[in-house]
Amino acid sequence: MPTSSPLEAVLIGAGNRGTFTYGTAALEHPETLRFVAVAEPDAARRDRFARQHGIPAGRCFASWQELLAAGRLAPALVCATLDRQHVAPAVAALETGYHVLLEKPMAVTAEECVRIVQAQERTGLILMISHVMRYAPFYEAMHQIITSGRLGDIVTAEQRENVAFWHMAHSYVRGNWGNAERSSPMILAKCCHDLDLLVWMLAGDPAARLHSFGSLLHFRPEHAPPGAPARCTDGCPDAEECPFYAPRLYLTDDLGWPTETISVDLSYEARLHALETGPYGRCVYHTDNNVVDHQVVNMELRSGAIATLVMHGHSDREERTMRYDGTRATLRGRFSYSGQPELTVHDHRSGALERVAVSGSSRHGHGGGDSGLVTAFARAVHSGSPDDGGSARGSLESHLLAFAAERSRLGGKVIDMAAFREEIEIAAVTTPECA
Repeated sequence: MPTSSPLEAVLIGAGNRGTFTYGTAALEHPETLRFVAVAEPDAARRDRFARQHGIPAGRCFASWQELLAAGRLAPALVCATLDRQHVAPAVAALETGYHVLLEKPMAVTAEECVRIVQAQERTGLILMISHVMRYAPFYEAMHQIITSGRLGDIVTAEQRENVAFWHMAHSYVRGNWGNAERSSPMILAKCCHDLDLLVWMLAGDPAARLHSFGSLLHFRPEHAPPGAPARCTDGCPDAEECPFYAPRLYLTDDLGWPTETISVDLSYEARLHALETGPYGRCVYHTDNNVVDHQVVNMELRSGAIATLVMHGHSDREERTMRYDGTRATLRGRFSYSGQPELTVHDHRSGALERVAVSGSSRHGHGGGDSGLVTAFARAVHSGSPDDGGSARGSLESHLLAFAAERSRLGGKVIDMAAFREEIEIAAVTTPECA
């Protein structure tokens, strides 16, 4: 629901999410959100955002440090920087007096995530993490069914994150999240949404033990076609057959996502130049990517129920699928970006199959989750309290599951989650802070 007056906010990071998610939400819903300042090191992106939102030159900054040095310019701050650039500006913003909406993941180490939460608890301000799926009508309907008890006691829960082949190539091979040392593990960067959904759906039944397997199977130099050059634009002999050939993906008439991310100037010539010189024109088999392209996380919950997350980057379509089996009914769901969502409940006693009507489409803005998140954040700041899904401490659990999964995958061990949570809380206090 709209707030009584628009929430004024400043933005740190005018990249894809900052400009095309939060910026668009402000332009489409001026009664809910209005940006009054921006910090972005890239001059072209900074100027673009300033023009779109009518921000004067005096409130445009080249760094978040300069913006925060100017004092508290609005009640709220949106931090949409890259993964490894979250901690310092988020903590400093809270200490400056801003309520903060922070892009996921919170940080790239478990200890840093806890430090951000501790900063929120110390200041008493609002800190919401952009777990946008909680605010999509599809997942709200699913959550209502599961928490109502209609399925009975949950016995198994399965979530599948089916990443389309082209999305995998764009974001997790060529793009910002292809190298864990520069960004974060894929199970965190991509799947903290899915893990958060499991935490939310199964509230009150936390993971007790966790085990994970996964690797980088396909996007490796030995799988490159014979004679494939370093860049697709350098005359690849397999151009007609390769599904990842960059000119076919980016030099089309579709100027939406992900094409809009490769260049501020979206003319054909500028996009071609971006492929010839930038990261998105690289052969997918000749990059420095090192994140997994498939992973499974198995969890035993405190109740004895089990939950599983499967993630992979070789899907024909971009979609999440899920199945929750209870002692009274089974729920199945499909959240696809290429069509209408599907949600069904099969009752064990009657045999009846209900197709649950879900409002809206999953094609745009995370199925309505983006606009829902912005509205929830504005409402939280106006009321002084987040909704049940918006607390920073509540968002921490999905991140801890991701870090535990990565530790298990690399070390081949079953993780005791109670011990892991305690270890991280202590480490966040006793280990030196990152610069």
